[in-house]
Amino acid sequence: MNWYEKLNQYFPVEEMKSKEHMDSLLKEKGSVYYKDEGPYHVLMYAEFPNFSFVDYLFVSKESRGMGIGKKALQFLKDKNKPIILEVEPVDYEDTDSEKRLRFYAREGFEHASSIGYSRRSLATGEENSMEILYWAPNNETEEQIFEAMKTMYEDIHTYKDEHFYGESYDPVSDVLTRKEQDQKDILKPFSNPINN
Repeated sequence: MNWYEKLNQYFPVEEMKSKEHMDSLLKEKGSVYYKDEGPYHVLMYAEFPNFSFVDYLFVSKESRGMGIGKKALQFLKDKNKPIILEVEPVDYEDTDSEKRLRFYAREGFEHASSIGYSRRSLATGEENSMEILYWAPNNETEEQIFEAMKTMYEDIHTYKDEHFYGESYDPVSDVLTRKEQDQKDILKPFSNPINN
């Protein structure tokens, strides 16, 4: 199974980019968009001067608990700049959802609770709400994370979207919002050492 098949099998259709889109990012934005893969993992990420963005992190079920995800994140942490990623809201009926949030909480990620993120999937046409998590080695603010997300959305997610999907994603101003009141911290239930 190639790297794209691994991602496509694990991630929901509304979160996946097409293979052509990802190949184009790797080829045409090769100074920003990268792939790191091994027999048990695939990491797709974008590296900007002031932050890194994890587009996809896949670790095979049979190798979970072996430290592969931790090593992939440590590779990015060693750059000493914020790491940003998107996750689905917690679904207590999906054990992977809980495990994923527990993993990121253990790795020191925070929930950007003042940032709203909802985009229409070009594959399904449905709204897809996601949560933003970030690791901030230099105490970066949620305002800085918000600005970084806008850059990432415009440079990575919407790159040649009309060409690949026949239509455009919604503009960043419709997709990313700042909330007046912080929403519930989705990592809080997983940050208590008793729960880990």
